[in-house]
Amino acid sequence: MVALQSRKSRVPENGLFVEMPNGLLDRAVRWIPERRGVLAEPPPGSGLKPVPGHAGLPWIGDSLQSLHYGSAYTLAMVERFGKLVWSRGFGRDMVLAAGGEAIDSVLGNRDKAFITGQKDLIDPFFHGGLLLLDFDEHRLDRRIMQQAFMPDRLRAYFTRVAELAQERIGQWPTGEPIKLYPSVKKLSMNIAADVFMGVRLGPEADRLASAFEAMLLACESPLRFPVPGSRWKSGLRGRRELEQYFAQMLPAKRTGDGSDFFSALCHIETEDGQRFSDRKVIDHMIFLLLAAHDTSTITATVATYFLGKHPEWQRRVRDESLALGAGPLEVDALNSLTSLDLVIKESMRIIAPVPFIMRKAVKDAEVDGYYVPAGSNVVLGAVANHFLPEYWTDPWKFDPDRFGPERREDKAHRYAWMPFGAGVHKCIGMYFAMHEVKVMLHTLLCGYEWDFAADYEMPWQMSALPFPKDGVPITLRRRG
Repeated sequence: MVALQSRKSRVPENGLFVEMPNGLLDRAVRWIPERRGVLAEPPPGSGLKPVPGHAGLPWIGDSLQSLHYGSAYTLAMVERFGKLVWSRGFGRDMVLAAGGEAIDSVLGNRDKAFITGQKDLIDPFFHGGLLLLDFDEHRLDRRIMQQAFMPDRLRAYFTRVAELAQERIGQWPTGEPIKLYPSVKKLSMNIAADVFMGVRLGPEADRLASAFEAMLLACESPLRFPVPGSRWKSGLRGRRELEQYFAQMLPAKRTGDGSDFFSALCHIETEDGQRFSDRKVIDHMIFLLLAAHDTSTITATVATYFLGKHPEWQRRVRDESLALGAGPLEVDALNSLTSLDLVIKESMRIIAPVPFIMRKAVKDAEVDGYYVPAGSNVVLGAVANHFLPEYWTDPWKFDPDRFGPERREDKAHRYAWMPFGAGVHKCIGMYFAMHEVKVMLHTLLCGYEWDFAADYEMPWQMSALPFPKDGVPITLRRRG
């Protein structure tokens, strides 16, 4: 049993933001029955413990509660049953692993007992993406792709990101409410298209974004057949649209000399001559374009929200941004924005843009002293680790200084903070993503001021990736 925090301190009275609306965790706990079962009995004499938990409703298990309560439900399960707990979702037994030791047991994968587990959920729409590959194929593709993220290329990317952010954010209206999340999403999609594909999107920007959204929604659909009008059918149609879009561009990228990421994937090769086939290029572009715009959108939105709720932090980070002056925004300048870096990291702790890492056991395995049988789906919970009091002081409090040099609570365990994933599949573009978010927020801070009502809390929808259901209404005020 893990005592995450007392009921009284879970719902603070000082106005500090907590991840979920006040009382949501308590309501989520009440959904979990007291009775428990075990996933499977360990082999006699193994000395391993059975994973506790419960099956929930027939077939759908706890899926509806999990989608409704999101991270609150994950934390409630850990509190009720412990750091290794199983439940059922859409006909699958799911083992949640929380805590550094359990996650290390899985990601270490010393006897190759685990493969990427996302395939069951997202492979029909994102097959071939780097996150879905294992062992030799993953190592080879990652080695080739890493060349597109070398420092010289990243510096060229950042210069273009800064130009686009300045141009687009400068056009945002003031004095009237706008929806923050879709505004940032459109900006990040345009940045991704320019930097990763070498094109400036027009009307097709909305079409591409809709295709990605349809694919993400299909991943969580309980109906996994192409029934007319279903999410599954819409997701498959979105995949076809993206494949056709990239296939049409590919011949010109193969023969051209562009500096964008798409061109790089078409030309880079290893020392022994290994390079990507057309099919590989298209698969990787679809997955990377998703990763390049959705996770950045989530993080920039959350950080903007916190800066609006905490004016003292908004002033602090703005002072640093204004101190840079009007010169070109280069990598070294971005690295000097240390307070903004703290805010971004704390935002990613509270709302992890990738809440879970999925793995699947291909043979019987031990996870931190527990027996996990072959065939089990294992969910590694960043959303749980990001709130464990053994790692974080007052984890419900928005406190960016916890990442500062004097505290470094994120170093309590190598898996205490894992918003970019972890292990061999850790996000290959995490440095690009961090700098992209920094550029967007720096530009916003230099041009505008904003705040939110004291009683406003973002209503999060837990999908394949989290997003705010109301779009986050915000009114910007022009500085000066």
